[in-house]
Amino acid sequence: MPTVTEMYDAAIRLRDAGDLEAAAAQLKEIEAQAPTHVLTHSALAVIMQKLKRFDEAIAHALKVTELEPHDPFSFTQLSVICMRCGKIPEAEDAMARARTMQAAGGGHKH
Repeated sequence: MPTVTEMYDAAIRLRDAGDLEAAAAQLKEIEAQAPTHVLTHSALAVIMQKLKRFDEAIAHALKVTELEPHDPFSFTQLSVICMRCGKIPEAEDAMARARTMQAAGGGHKH
């Protein structure tokens, strides 16, 4: 059985080849096995937004902020996803939170 990393890498290859549906399906399999795998939720947020499945995109971006609450990038990604999904007030709130964290010197590098 492939590892989560191998499955994730395969999903990213599918995404890069333009097969967003197959990439999403692969990432959903990872989510079922490793529900706290941050990279999976981050990738699903972007892919779901591109597939115009906005509620799912936002849910995955929110999950990233739950799993990485002290990382300003989590909130930056949430802001971008919200903006692209037409949720402007939510996007502005997330960006303000990211900026506050960055100004306070919070966060960590991956």
